[in-house]
Amino acid sequence: MSCQWLALLLLGGLVYGQAAPSAAPNPVPSATPAPQAAAASAHEAKPEVKVGPDDPVLTMKGLCADTSKQGDACRTVVTREQFEKMADALQPGMSPAVRRQLANAYSRMLLMSTAAEKRGLDKKPQFDQMMRFARMQILSQSLGRDLHDEADKVSDADIEKYYSDNKSSYETATVLRLFIPRTKQLTPSKPDAKQTDVQAQEKAGEAAMKKTAEDLQARAAKGEDFDKLQKEAYVAAGLKGNPPSTKMDSLRQTMLPPAQKVAMQLTPGTVSDLISDTSGHYVFKMISKETMALDKVKPEIQNAISGQRFRDAMAAFNVGTNLELNEAYFGPTRPPAPPAAPQGAKSREGEEVEPD
Repeated sequence: MSCQWLALLLLGGLVYGQAAPSAAPNPVPSATPAPQAAAASAHEAKPEVKVGPDDPVLTMKGLCADTSKQGDACRTVVTREQFEKMADALQPGMSPAVRRQLANAYSRMLLMSTAAEKRGLDKKPQFDQMMRFARMQILSQSLGRDLHDEADKVSDADIEKYYSDNKSSYETATVLRLFIPRTKQLTPSKPDAKQTDVQAQEKAGEAAMKKTAEDLQARAAKGEDFDKLQKEAYVAAGLKGNPPSTKMDSLRQTMLPPAQKVAMQLTPGTVSDLISDTSGHYVFKMISKETMALDKVKPEIQNAISGQRFRDAMAAFNVGTNLELNEAYFGPTRPPAPPAAPQGAKSREGEEVEPD
């Protein structure tokens, strides 16, 4: 959350200038993308240098509030205490790499905002509107950070109750999984082949693989080897190469798509019915399962509770149907555009699709 807070401010373009040497610096956004800070590697960090709270950490030569000062006498100085107040307001615990980035951004914005004031840009009518919007933006971000901090206050009792209510989510299992492709690999169609013929071939392939899947499930339920059955499934589908291992360790319910979650309800030694979805057909056999200890999943539960609380708190600010826009002014609401087809993608008719 704190990184997002900093990134929004850095990209927000909000400008504050203060040239007086003794004044505390104001928060200054940067035009430099925050992700650059992540590129700094650990070996670039230097040993910490002892700098007192009143020692200068940023000195701007040639910039001062007193226009009568010239040369080296004209400078703006920011102390460690002043700079860290600003840095902590933007992102507590800011890394040295990001601090340097912020210092560069602040210096540049200080020069630009001072020059803008000299031109009287802060007296233009639109400036007040921009400042009003900037204030709303900062207050909204402050509220978001405050709600996030509140959501992070999760007690041990909350964690224990969540664990007790959702124990099935913390079961891990060792299973065997048999995957049967939904359809067969089709033989390349002739250039003059009709679309109806191709579709009929696909439909016949799906029916054949469904029958194969039912037969393999019955054999798996009788105790046949899953790896052997998996090879047969690949041969039946016309797939070349070695099929994947059927054994899956440390499987959790959250790792499975909705249709396959029933596999976690099996008791050790039992085999599931045939499970079919859009990706293919599946058969599971439960080997063993256990419930993870609370101490092992405590951080995960804390994040889950905190995340849900934050989402619930933010839901109160979702305008939804309470917002009415004048379509005569804004235009009609348009449905989201479909994703563009990848370069060289082909339609069902085999024609290459041109990207938008």
